[in-house]
Amino acid sequence: MKGIRGIIFDCDGVLFESRRANLVFYNTILDLLGEPRVAENDQVRSHLCHTAASPQVFAELLGADRVTQALDLAREIDYRQFIPWMDPEPGMADALAQLAEFYPLAIATNRGFSMPQILEHFFLTGYFRTVVTSRDVPRPKPAPDMLFEAARRLGFKPEELLFVGDSELDQAAARAAGMPFANYRGKLEADLLIDHHQQLVDLFLAGG
Repeated sequence: MKGIRGIIFDCDGVLFESRRANLVFYNTILDLLGEPRVAENDQVRSHLCHTAASPQVFAELLGADRVTQALDLAREIDYRQFIPWMDPEPGMADALAQLAEFYPLAIATNRGFSMPQILEHFFLTGYFRTVVTSRDVPRPKPAPDMLFEAARRLGFKPEELLFVGDSELDQAAARAAGMPFANYRGKLEADLLIDHHQQLVDLFLAGG
């Protein structure tokens, strides 16, 4: 793609298949609060746990008046216990290693406190110039705030960066930021559709 000078990645559903990890995490907190768990076959609420930022998840599951209590519990939990439930996407690490040699890479994710532990566990920290989470901006995705912040940190205009995401929240954030959007393993309207991380290597490094 012409004019692209860097790449921003969503985390969940793009770098990792993490639906199981997210559900176990939120259900652990619900257990501590004595609330019913979210069933895996509850498509609406399980999808919410996979895509939205924690304040929005807790507001939906518990009500606005219990968000602070749930967030305080979440901060006390060692997220490393949930990392074994996360599966790296095929070819992701190899693609990042190749792309990072020629392009600045970033992450923009609705996750909050867990990203440093995840990146360290999977030996990915060095590939990213910056990581923007829901803690760094006033509004999580679908607002464009974190994409604007990532662009600012990388030193490029939003239109000079490609955002790789998998959800409607990612799509909406990219549109609002005026940033080209690549839909990973989906059929959302996008500037680019990819099914494997190697396609990014082929496109940006091999001229495919």
